[in-house]
Parts: sequence; structure tokens; C-alpha cells
Amino acid sequence: MQTFIIIIHLIIVSAMIGVVLLQKSEGGGLGIGSTGGFLTSRGTANVLTRSTAILAALFFATSLVLSILAGMDRKPHSILQGGETAPAGQPAAPATPGQPAPGGGGILDTLRGIQAPAGAPVPGQPAGPQVPQSK
Repeated sequence: MQTFIIIIHLIIVSAMIGVVLLQKSEGGGLGIGSTGGFLTSRGTANVLTRSTAILAALFFATSLVLSILAGMDRKPHSILQGGETAPAGQPAAPATPGQPAPGGGGILDTLRGIQAPAGAPVPGQPAGPQVPQSK
């Protein structure tokens, strides 16, 4: 579905570029407007203006559809949470270095290669607040 809309979007873009290039130059700031030439009647100017507006509306619509389709596939997740959690009836498997911790604990524990059970202090860190001591 997304590929089909992208193809339609590219066709609309190509057509809009062609229609804009066919329009008569008004001179603008460069002063290079021509007085006569291809498609100079007032009727063709109205057709080109309307077709540009229609193609611009289609371009806007396909852009919105593509952005909505891209947002539907996105699943929010946090990089701070470890791997998947273990089911309620099963104990969490111990973490091995280089593997994400399946029971949680976050990315820092995964990088350290340890997994702390819930409520247990992490080895190497004090269990409670420490008072600085002078030596």
C-alpha cells in the first residue's frame, strides 16, 4: 500500500513540475519575462493555474497519507529498559555478558553484565546512604 502511494506521489510531483514549467513567466525580479510565445492566451493560463492548484492539493493529500502510514508502524519503546520481561510464573534467567538482561534492570545493568533481582542491592554499591568520612 505504501509503495503504491509513493509511486502516485512521485507521478504527481513530476506532473506538478511540468505544469509549473509550462506557465508563462511574469518577469519577476529577474526581468526576463517574454511578451509572446507558447501558451500565451488567457484561457490556457487559467487551465494551468487550476491544474497546478489541483496537483498541489493531491501532493498535500498524498504527503499526509504517507506520514500517517509511517506513524502507524512506529512502536514507542525505551532504550533504558532491558530486554523482554519474563512471564509471571517463570524466574528470570541470569544475564550473560553481551546479552541483554531478560528480567529488566535497564541498559546500565546490561552493559555491566549483571542482573539484580528486585529489591536486592547491586554488588559494588552501598546498600544505603553513606556519610563522607575524612581521612
